[in-house]
Formats: sequence, structure tokens, C-alpha cells
Amino acid sequence: MFAHEFLFDPTYGYDDAALLRVPAPVGPADFAEFWRATFGQAMAVTLNLSMRRIESPRADTELYEVEYDSLDGVRIGGWLTRPADGVVQRGVVVGHGYGGREAPDFNLPGPPAATLQFCARGFHRSARADLPDLAARHVTHGIDDRRRYIIRGCVADVWLAASALLAWMPQTAGNLHYHGRSFGGGLGALALPWDCRFARAYLHVPTFGNQPLRVTLTCNGSGHWVTRYWREHPQVLDEVLAYYDAATAARHIHIPVLVSVARFDPAVPPPGQCAVYNGLPGPRQLVWFEAGHFGYPNEAKDNEQLNAALCRFFS
Repeated sequence: MFAHEFLFDPTYGYDDAALLRVPAPVGPADFAEFWRATFGQAMAVTLNLSMRRIESPRADTELYEVEYDSLDGVRIGGWLTRPADGVVQRGVVVGHGYGGREAPDFNLPGPPAATLQFCARGFHRSARADLPDLAARHVTHGIDDRRRYIIRGCVADVWLAASALLAWMPQTAGNLHYHGRSFGGGLGALALPWDCRFARAYLHVPTFGNQPLRVTLTCNGSGHWVTRYWREHPQVLDEVLAYYDAATAARHIHIPVLVSVARFDPAVPPPGQCAVYNGLPGPRQLVWFEAGHFGYPNEAKDNEQLNAALCRFFS
């Protein structure tokens, strides 16, 4: 398609049939134990909630700056939005990509929602001097120890965003959803199995899928830096990355999930994306994109089809 613009093939030689055969690794014997213990630690955190209303660019939406405490004493910032007319049919925790989040999104497809759009630790409103804010350094921060790896804390940021949203908007209990793209998609897959408060989820071009395959694939996204580290420290695959495999985590998700996968993606290799979808044992839907992390002529049409699918899925 557009492979001439790269020194590698962003389809990785996979057609649709091959993508649907990419396995989700079973993972370590204590994979679930590790994550359940992490979830328990996160749920013991006192949130110390802070909320202040700010001017909204949309007359139909109230906007608030919010903060809460997360695992390891990290203060997380973000935005809460809710319909100005008070009609809230659901709550949505919204993740973000590895570019971070500079502002809230007011255009989530689906029924009227209260959203908590958090900034994962290190990024924008959750920036700290001791945490990196660039993907290249963020994705390898603490990677030598699975209990100190920054992605563990980022997953906890998802769970505690749910706790904060439910504290502010208790009427969303029982109809809590997750939206995550790229980095946020991978975090969602890692977070969802252990938190029964989520009822549905949407993951777009999720990262962290099939780590044993991921580290062997050339890309220009965060996986590039993980691969560089792995080549010098091969033990990291079994000792750490196996516990942060979004496809392995997907095997433990039983709520309905809609996954959108790109056939061509130079940043997040499509085989890893599809491994997340393939691992899902529960109700699932798949939406194909022509490309991910790359502009193309049919992108607007693909987004329209996705938005229609999301409206149906969350209704």
C-alpha cells in the first residue's frame, strides 16, 4: 500500500487470514496472580479526589479538571466531562496514545456519557520530574523489574480512574465502559480482566500484543525501544514483558469488547494488534482499518464506519 515510504513493510507480510491466526500467548503460570495482587494494591489507595469546574468549549458539556492519587503515591490529572442537561446513560474511562493527552475529547461515539479522561503517569497533567514523558523512555522506564515497570502503574491509573469516576458519578455503576487507543488500548487489555466494574470496552490498534513476536518486528513506535532493550537484555522477555502482554491478558477478558485493527501500521505492528482480538474468549467484534498511525485517503470513511459500529456496540 504505502510501504515505499518505509524501510520495512508495515503489513509484515500478513493478510487478513494470517492476522486472524496470530496466537495470544498463554503467559506465565502466575500471570493472573500477579495482576490480581496489583489490582488489590491499587484498590487500597486513598483517592484524595480533587475536582474544579472550568470553562467548556461546548455549551452542551460541562468540563472539570480532576486529580486523584494512584499506585505508588503518583498524583494523576485529567478531565471529567458530563452532559450539561444532566442526562448520563453511562460512564467512560478514556485512555490515550503514547503522545499523551493535552486536552479532552468531546466526540466519543455512543449514548450520553460522563467521561474521565486521565493522563497516564508521566504525561501532561500527570507529569513528574522523575518520570519520562517521551515514549522512547517511558516504555522502558523500570523495565528491568516487573514490579517497578512503569506500565504496571499506568494500568493502576486506569483502575483508579474508574474509582474516581464512580465516586463523582455513582449513577454510572453497572454501565461503566473503557475506550483506549494504541498505548491506551494495550493498557485497557491489561486492566480489564481484573476489574469487574467495567461492562464493555473498545480497543483501537492496541499495543503490547504478543510480546515474543512483538520484539522481533521492526517498527517506528514504542516497540522499537523495547526491542532495543531486549536485544541487550534477552531475559526481560520472560522476566518482565511476559507479564505485560495485552494478548495474554485478553484471554482473561469476558465482557464484550470491540477491537479495531489496522492492516498496515508502522508504529504498532498489526500481528500484535490482532493477537489481542484473537485472545478474547468472550463476546467480541472486529473492525478493520486500512492503516493505523498513518494518514491515508480512506481514513475518514473508515472512521465513519467505526463510529457507527461504536454507537451500535455501546447502545
